[in-house]
Amino acid sequence: MELILNEQTFAKEVLKRAEPVMVDFWATWCGPCKVMLPVVEELAKDLSGKQYKIGKVNVDENSALAGQYNVMSIPTFIFFKGGKEHSRLMGVQPKEKLLKTLEGLK
Repeated sequence: MELILNEQTFAKEVLKRAEPVMVDFWATWCGPCKVMLPVVEELAKDLSGKQYKIGKVNVDENSALAGQYNVMSIPTFIFFKGGKEHSRLMGVQPKEKLLKTLEGLK
């Protein structure tokens, strides 16, 4: 299950974790985000219990986080390891590409 992140939980759930974390910056009105929703949910389910975390940030509710990470278009997927941004992908992505990027952080 993906973590629902906000400005209060982001540091604890992403920046202070040693394991790789993928954060999906999205919004309810975003068409490509809706396309990615089942992909992200499936990825989170597949990785449940493994050394990865999947999180989601609603940019409308957490605009300061979106600004802090220079999220200019959505969906944006930012990959963190050891609390630092490692890489990012934007737009609709195949599940395999998200997984490969995440596994590359191990």
